[in-house]
Amino acid sequence: MLRRALTASLLALGLALTLAPAATAQEPVPESAVSSRAATPVTKLLVFVVENHSAQQMREGMPFTARLARRYGYATRYRAVTHPSLPNYLAIAGGSTFGVDDDAAPSAHRLPGASVFGRAVRAGSTARLYAEAMGSRCQLESSGTYAVKHNPWAYFARERRLCRADDVPLRRFARDVDAGALPAVGMVIPDLCNDAHDCSLDRADSWLRARVRRAMSGPDWASGGLAIVITADEDDGAHGNKVLTVVAHPDLSHVVVRARLTHYSLSRSYAEVAGVRPLRHAADARPLLQRFGLTTR
Repeated sequence: MLRRALTASLLALGLALTLAPAATAQEPVPESAVSSRAATPVTKLLVFVVENHSAQQMREGMPFTARLARRYGYATRYRAVTHPSLPNYLAIAGGSTFGVDDDAAPSAHRLPGASVFGRAVRAGSTARLYAEAMGSRCQLESSGTYAVKHNPWAYFARERRLCRADDVPLRRFARDVDAGALPAVGMVIPDLCNDAHDCSLDRADSWLRARVRRAMSGPDWASGGLAIVITADEDDGAHGNKVLTVVAHPDLSHVVVRARLTHYSLSRSYAEVAGVRPLRHAADARPLLQRFGLTTR
């Protein structure tokens, strides 16, 4: 009797194991299964932007960033909007390229209307852009390794006062992390070497490793309210403008999103985190964070 009962139990266990789906630590979570995982709303979105490399180049040349993508999540069909750099930054910040097709300074492009940074602040939320090698707040001309074409807030002429208040040199970043004072709408812009524009992807990856880990050491990340995105402004012109876009949040684990997404999707998620209406083309874009199962409000 005991032997028959034991045999039946073992058979039942074997059948259960046979029917159960296999899972490993490296297996991507299906996109449709993600939404129930994330219980903590995202209240702060911090975006790091590197330069001029495709998704494949970034995966191969940036080991830390690639590991972060596998650990948390990444999009496989995320594309920049156009070439060159500036209109892509404007697409993220303003939901449009505004017809800009060059990298000229703000003196050549005094854009009308609002950016998502300015709209967030005026709605009572917070926004801040941290720019490495920038000598003064909201600097309107390039100098040294600071490139104003990578600083989109500087182009919105009607928001100059807001820009001077919250478009700041990178040295402010560590203080905000430690104080739990990262903004709802945040962007971090490396200088021309650390963004892989003039230097190697390995150099950019090392720079990101230090800053992303720093952000993850602070109370905003510990609370579950902070999501971190790493993307590139554009590819090298030879890979269909597909760039690696990583989304990290404490509730994400091995998520792979295959939906078609663009910088307008990122702009829309910025607006949703700030609780404002998405700007221009961002209003019609698929929201980036939602595709990863993350809620905002």
